[in-house]
Amino acid sequence: MSLNEATHGGVPPAPAVDKPTRRRRKLPTEVSILLVLVGIALVFEALGWVLIGQSFLGNQQRLIVMILQVSVIGIIAVGVTQVIITSGVDLSSGSVVALTAMVAASLAQNPDYARAVYPSLTGLPVIVPVIAGLAVGLGAGLVNGALIAYTGIPPFIATLGMMVAARGAAKWYTGGQPVSMLSDSYAAIGAGATPVIIFLVVAFVFHIALRYTRYGKFTYAIGANRQAAVVSGINVDRHLLVVYAIAGTLAGLAGIVTSARAVSGQAGMGVSYELDAIAAAVIGGTSLAGGVGRITGTVIGVIILGVMTSGFTFLRIDAYYQEIVKGVIIVAAVIADQYRQRKRARA
Repeated sequence: MSLNEATHGGVPPAPAVDKPTRRRRKLPTEVSILLVLVGIALVFEALGWVLIGQSFLGNQQRLIVMILQVSVIGIIAVGVTQVIITSGVDLSSGSVVALTAMVAASLAQNPDYARAVYPSLTGLPVIVPVIAGLAVGLGAGLVNGALIAYTGIPPFIATLGMMVAARGAAKWYTGGQPVSMLSDSYAAIGAGATPVIIFLVVAFVFHIALRYTRYGKFTYAIGANRQAAVVSGINVDRHLLVVYAIAGTLAGLAGIVTSARAVSGQAGMGVSYELDAIAAAVIGGTSLAGGVGRITGTVIGVIILGVMTSGFTFLRIDAYYQEIVKGVIIVAAVIADQYRQRKRARA
């Protein structure tokens, strides 16, 4: 009889059983981002009372204007999110907005305007400028996708080239002159809550597409591991063409909404929109490394940007300070994304 048996009355001791480790339940990414949104709003509410004696959240008109302003960025961000999930990037969105706005507005001018861009094409049904604008956005997206998929050019370079080219084309289109005197039916696209409705419909459609269709599965698979996606039989080049075409089309839709809201087309429209869209996607939890991201998170990210812009304006903080803070937040979001990736790799 061994010593252990003797000390236990001749009965062998029971084998040691490891106590189950209690794992922390992680909050869904969207819930965490939503808590950040609530926290930012409460900070502005407190600062409002302390600094200027007014309520930030109590002014419904301010909140409505904020949502209307971010709806255009939101439409672009839905397309940019899908691009980033594939481990790509689209820097051309803002310039495509400007080019689309110019083309669509030139086909939506009133027939009694003496200096119309196309005097013989005034008074057209509103569907004509809308289709033309979407076609311009689609064309830009197809060029981006073709360059990236079939020539091997990095997405950063391909879309940077399109950013410069599309902005130049927008200026060339009318010699830098704005396009004004648009029809009431076209202006209705940007009136009232219509931009918000368009944004929400676009977000809902692509939320469903990414989560429940083969398109979404392929998009995530390419971003997570492109080589594995190729081996599994996914036509990666064709799928990337589709993803960038969708992003371009949504940028075109944003251009239509922007020109309709302003009731004019201007070559300077859409400046930095692509950066705001990328920021919204990253703040919303989309990983720049690819393979991770949801439209719901991007929607919350868009609202966070809107709350920040509205809050800074409410506190009468100069615009250049807003840009500095926005840049800091983008960097912080990327650092957080890198931390999540390292933590995921160690798990």
